[in-house]
Amino acid sequence: MSGHSKWATTRHKKALVDARRGKLFAKLIKNVEVAARVGGGDPAGNPTLYDAIQKARKSSVPNENIDRAIKRGSGAEGGGAEYQTVTYEGYGPGGVAILVECLTDNRNRAASEVRIAMTRNGGSMADPGSVSYLFSRKGVVVVSKQQDGRAVTEDDVLEAVLDAGAEEVDDLGEAFEVRCAAGDLVEVRGAVQRAGLDYESAETSWMPSVTVPLDEDGARRIFRLIEALEDCDDVQDVYANYDVSDAVLAAAS
Repeated sequence: MSGHSKWATTRHKKALVDARRGKLFAKLIKNVEVAARVGGGDPAGNPTLYDAIQKARKSSVPNENIDRAIKRGSGAEGGGAEYQTVTYEGYGPGGVAILVECLTDNRNRAASEVRIAMTRNGGSMADPGSVSYLFSRKGVVVVSKQQDGRAVTEDDVLEAVLDAGAEEVDDLGEAFEVRCAAGDLVEVRGAVQRAGLDYESAETSWMPSVTVPLDEDGARRIFRLIEALEDCDDVQDVYANYDVSDAVLAAAS
């Protein structure tokens, strides 16, 4: 989930230890399979697959599950589904704009699930294009501040990525978030690695150009809606243009 970065980080960690772990695994495996189908099963020649594998491994998905997904996607093993990417747009409580990205083998099912989750949790569907213009596609690399007993500073990250096309480095509290043009993601991720730094994730994301500030009640309502959307099997990512202060975040979560 992407919106306020600190909330996204908190949700990511929570997802690894609660009952939704299985759903997280399934979504990560689907990413691997689709990446292998689109660009081939060799991570060395398929940066999207490489990053999908890394994300799955860092989320503790078993290697055998990852390997099977690569084989299904690349055609080396049967049983793979024909997934397609579908994006739905909508509004949440408080006028928050929402983009919902799905990977599905059944568009009708995906649309129905997203619509139900929206309407039952204070949201509404929107026409194509009415929300997406508020977002731009960016590459995002998250670098942990603590690595093998070493404290990584903002200067360390800046020195590594500035010449690789990075546009911005944000402090998330426990990690740094490096943003770049979507087409520069592979180069920025490589620059982080060449500097001897590890990264938590490297992926493209929809970033809002404007944000909607929320109070505690508004934050709780939007978080509830986003969690309902994330519970849909076909939903891979949910992006929203809300903003909450640290105090509201602590109270609402």
